[in-house]
Amino acid sequence: MSVTDRLFDPTHAFDHPATVAMVAVIVIGLIAASIMIRVRKRQRRLSDDTYRELIARTRSWYILAAAMVVPILLGAAWVYCFFLLLSLFCFREFARATQLDESRIECASVVLGILVTYFALVDHWMGLFTASWAFGIGLVVVGSLLPDNPQGYIRRTAVAIVGFALFGISLGHLAYIANDPLFRPILLWLLICTELNDVFAYLCGKKFGRRKLLPNTSPNKTIAGALGAVLLTTLLAALLGAWVFRGTTVNYWPHLVMLGLMISILGQCGDLVISSIKRDLGVKDMSTLIPGHGGLLDRFDSLLIVAPGVFHYLNYVKSTGVGWDQPERIITGM
Repeated sequence: MSVTDRLFDPTHAFDHPATVAMVAVIVIGLIAASIMIRVRKRQRRLSDDTYRELIARTRSWYILAAAMVVPILLGAAWVYCFFLLLSLFCFREFARATQLDESRIECASVVLGILVTYFALVDHWMGLFTASWAFGIGLVVVGSLLPDNPQGYIRRTAVAIVGFALFGISLGHLAYIANDPLFRPILLWLLICTELNDVFAYLCGKKFGRRKLLPNTSPNKTIAGALGAVLLTTLLAALLGAWVFRGTTVNYWPHLVMLGLMISILGQCGDLVISSIKRDLGVKDMSTLIPGHGGLLDRFDSLLIVAPGVFHYLNYVKSTGVGWDQPERIITGM
């Protein structure tokens, strides 16, 4: 696949059979959920408030699914744009919640660091992408000196660095996967498994949960829910991954099981990280942007630690890494 085809050509969207299947499952799953909610309402098994909440959540999922799936199908360039916007808007929510937005220099430093990170991945320049960690942190630390206000310097820089690491670097790893010819099935596989990991944890916790996992951080999470999610997500990721990575060195059961464990465990850790931040701030949701879900951070928190973990594991065990067989520095090397 040429660089132009990978970036812009949607005619290759369904070249991989796993992509076809996963898109179909997403569409069918959303339609089935809508029908089930309305059937249970007619059977009077749902209260009016629960029905309205479920309808709002389902409608939001239609929009979220389209926002994630359509760019992946259209091409890598659209994937870069989607995750750049996601990184910026997630940081905006974080900055508002932590009142970092009152410190314009720190916010501007983080945004500039995120832009450099995304330029590196669009350029497919691994050296700059790796160095963007140091560049972004250095920019924040030095930029925070400009207001000449030492009072609160440690807090401002620490919060800004956390925001840059979680929403710039971490989410940037997802966008970097678009440099691989298999980016469509890989991203769909990763998103589906990560989102269903949350569902599995909820259902297992509801059915079997007794002892709380971290009650002060996330009161609704249970040990049974966490273990159930690990088991089911690992099984799903391994079975689906065997199809996604067919013909590659990743299609080996120890690798597939390890990837499943990483998605489940790291996904739950990402959720708990944002929960801890919200408890520290004394807020229930990071925003009210998505009806029934809260903010973008409330919906995409599980990806924050999953993204770099899975990326680097694939980059290590896949014989062609993540996009090693594709032209590098497509902008700066011209």
